[in-house]
Amino acid sequence: MSTFTLFHVVISLVGIGAGLIVIFGFLSGMKLPYSNALFLVMTIATSVTGFFFPYHGITPGIVVGIVSLVILALAVLALSKRWTKTYIVSCIAAEFFNVMVLIVQSFQKIPALHALAPTGKEPIVAVCQGAELVVFAVLAWIAIRKKAYLLR
Repeated sequence: MSTFTLFHVVISLVGIGAGLIVIFGFLSGMKLPYSNALFLVMTIATSVTGFFFPYHGITPGIVVGIVSLVILALAVLALSKRWTKTYIVSCIAAEFFNVMVLIVQSFQKIPALHALAPTGKEPIVAVCQGAELVVFAVLAWIAIRKKAYLLR
């Protein structure tokens, strides 16, 4: 693994960890400003560094990177404008994309998972991504309904 790839993986994992803490904050009503800042910076850095890998045409990874950056721009705008619901939804959506890439990469790089899905198109991958979508949608719904997180 190259130094650049290792750097990209580390910032991705830090961003995912910080994102989980941010979602916990949404659900518990805690502001956690440092975790929010770390999540936004690391997730933006993850998306940006993803564009520095060798280019072989438009791939799902490039599309996810572009969508993620748009969502993160919305999150930063929502944070600055104090649009609580928009901030919650955009952060959870950005975390969803981070974890979705983690799932795909795990099936590609971890031998035990790769054995279950050598092409990445097997049903187990779709089941994991579907379960992830349900979990993140429910978390967003709960966080919005609780209105526990205030940006004031």
